[in-house]
Amino acid sequence: MTEKTAVTPETHNAPPARFSHGVRKGNILQVAGQVGYLPHVEGQPATLAGPSLREQTLRTLENVRSVLEAGSASWEDAVMIRVYLTDTGHFAEMNDIYDAYFEEQGIKEAPAARTTVYVGLPAGMLVEIDALAVLG
Repeated sequence: MTEKTAVTPETHNAPPARFSHGVRKGNILQVAGQVGYLPHVEGQPATLAGPSLREQTLRTLENVRSVLEAGSASWEDAVMIRVYLTDTGHFAEMNDIYDAYFEEQGIKEAPAARTTVYVGLPAGMLVEIDALAVLG
């Protein structure tokens, strides 16, 4: 049986509850929901990248990428991405940001994706993204 390993990049704050930023088991890596926090600075509280959807989405995608890389994966290994928005009015803008980001990353085949509206994020947070990757 393959061992389950927690994945936490050095750039990330400790999770606020008992969960991991990512978990790898065999060739499967599940990235937990990431938000637009700037890289962790010792002794300082978590800080959002900014108030705009663009700032938060780009930072969130980079945070997902950091977990993928810490788990020995890349965007090319991602088979599913789930995006959670807090406002239905953000769908078009998020899609534009998402498309441009992945084009810039040079992704050959886009992963499956799903976007839904979720109103349970803390105040000020506009987007959360998780990913499932299969390595090898």
